[in-house]
Amino acid sequence: MNGSIIFDPLVPWSVLLGISALAAAAVAIALWRGLSGWWLRALTALVLLAALANPSFQREDRAPLSDIVLIVVDDSASQKIGDRPTQTAEALAGVERELASLANVETRIVRVADGEGDKGTLLMNGLAQALAEEPRSRVAGAILITDGQVHDMSAAPQMPAPVHVLLTGHDRDWDRRLTIRNAPAFGILGEEVFLKLRVDDDGAVPEGVEPLAALSISVDGETPQVFPIPVGQDLELPVKLPHGGMNVLQFSIPSEEGELTDRNNAAVVQINGVRDRLRVLLVSGEPHAGERVWRNLLKSDASVDLVHFTILRPPEKQDGVPVTELSLIAFPTRELFVAKINEFDLIIFDRYRQRGILPNSYIENVRDYVRNGGTVLMAAGPEFGTADSLYRSPLADILPVVPSGRVIEEGFKPRLTDLGRRHPVTQGLDSFKPDEGGQEAASQPPAQAATQEGEPQWGRWFRQVDVEATGGQVVMEGAEGRPLLVLDRVDKGRVAVLASDHAWLWGRGYEGGGPQLELLRRLAHWMLKEPELEEELLSATAKGQTITITRHTIGDQPGPVTVTGPDGKQVDVTLTETAPGAYQADWLAPGLGLYRFVQGDLKTVIAVGPSAPREFERTIADGSILQPVVEPGRGGILRIEDGVPDIREVSASRAAAGRGWIGITPRGAYITQDVHVQPLLPAWAALLMAALLAVGAWMWEGRRSPTMRPD
Repeated sequence: MNGSIIFDPLVPWSVLLGISALAAAAVAIALWRGLSGWWLRALTALVLLAALANPSFQREDRAPLSDIVLIVVDDSASQKIGDRPTQTAEALAGVERELASLANVETRIVRVADGEGDKGTLLMNGLAQALAEEPRSRVAGAILITDGQVHDMSAAPQMPAPVHVLLTGHDRDWDRRLTIRNAPAFGILGEEVFLKLRVDDDGAVPEGVEPLAALSISVDGETPQVFPIPVGQDLELPVKLPHGGMNVLQFSIPSEEGELTDRNNAAVVQINGVRDRLRVLLVSGEPHAGERVWRNLLKSDASVDLVHFTILRPPEKQDGVPVTELSLIAFPTRELFVAKINEFDLIIFDRYRQRGILPNSYIENVRDYVRNGGTVLMAAGPEFGTADSLYRSPLADILPVVPSGRVIEEGFKPRLTDLGRRHPVTQGLDSFKPDEGGQEAASQPPAQAATQEGEPQWGRWFRQVDVEATGGQVVMEGAEGRPLLVLDRVDKGRVAVLASDHAWLWGRGYEGGGPQLELLRRLAHWMLKEPELEEELLSATAKGQTITITRHTIGDQPGPVTVTGPDGKQVDVTLTETAPGAYQADWLAPGLGLYRFVQGDLKTVIAVGPSAPREFERTIADGSILQPVVEPGRGGILRIEDGVPDIREVSASRAAAGRGWIGITPRGAYITQDVHVQPLLPAWAALLMAALLAVGAWMWEGRRSPTMRPD
């Protein structure tokens, strides 16, 4: 029970102050006039003012509240290294035991795991949240059980009581870590990109540890290359990307004896390989309605350098025109087909026929160019079946078709073959439905893009060169079921033959048009060996920890994909067919790191988050990061390996930590159960006292005043 004096005035305080001023003025006037009872008048005024102020005695019935101690336990990934889980459990049990021995103390235990999205240890968020759920007037202290590697110090709350840190780990701990300091998001194929990396030793590094680290570099999971690099120095590493698309580079160093963990001994960098400029040579044998199809397609891509020549006047034409007036520039055949042929990424022959302009030695250069990795696309017209066809040249050694000499001139709709429905160049092409103007619209479900008989809803072509496929892959057929588009691989290069020159009808919107741009774009990209258009492809993409595994094949249904995680564990994932030749599965990765996928001869890798998460960037236990939270309350940072400290109660003005002990500050919080208020001076008593004093003043002044005499 507690008591105090309170005032509950009968009139507002402003009125009471006004009355006080008037009373003081009256007493001053009485004193000035020399009235002997001025002091009695003053006492009368004071009694009346006190009665108006209504002083009261207030008694409270209070129930004391217990003090609360917050215990925040770090359960992040770095706390699972070595014997830290055991240290954490022992420290928590010891702290609970010590606090239980103190009277009127409660505990609140908060466990903090890794933050989502590799945010690291959010210990301060956990402390702030625990503090917000309790009355600040009852919080007597906070104890953090952690390795000190905290990543959200900006969220540290203002604590009303001491904060203490109990550190896991050992003084003798040391660790070697690999860090990628800078890496580009993309790189130009054929050009060097530079990565900056560093290897550091942290903690109590034992004597005799080699100051060199064996850096292993692997691209897309291939056999790694090993280079010795110094420890403690920045290293700028030049890298050439081997292919377009995503290149996954894995860097790792071997673990040393006694090292705390090897989780930070590897790092993964994903760099997208892009082509700087694609060089394309387009040779048109003669002007025709579809000649500009290829030119417009290639010129619409800003990344393509196009060299285009059209044979306007064949050599056999005799019309008397001077040679100097036949063209603006001479056809640089030797420069293009001898000196610079290997600089081109793609060569297109558009309705070209042999007229003596390109000798057989130049055609042989084109053949060898393909065998060594080049690509040739032949858009054939009626000339392909004649005596001066390119088939009658050394180029026949690499062509996958044989012309019969017949040209079919009748209306037909190109169709996808069974293989074409699975091949990435033509897969799903029949689901592109053109709009009324003949332009390609977005891909529609096949049921909307085809007639009831299964015939695509696109316009007809009216000419096709009859060829017999002797190799390669027939992905489209035309009139009479004859091969229309044939793709083939020759040694290191690629060849494609389009046995019609009427693709331009789709672009003009004839009978609704068709997916001309999409077909030619895919065809050109397949010729340029873009990874996403490979016939046999295994790829993986990650969104969060969900990995989407995709398998493209033109063969039979593939088997399961074997996934190897960063810990070496393997699991088989079965794929489901989502489209002809396309199989897919969503798989939830159990953790962050590098995952390898193998299916038959195909393999790929992908990194889920960083291979060395933020939790493992620094693993040596260190309390210096938490010093700004500990210092204001004069708390302490103690190592658990030295023993669980004693816990005492200390006043707020004293140090809250010492050798082998930490302190909490009792808050003395309470809850008021009842309140009793009793006036100190009853109204009748105040009135009686004021009346007696006033009468006394009158009588005193009457007795002390002189006798009045007339003049």
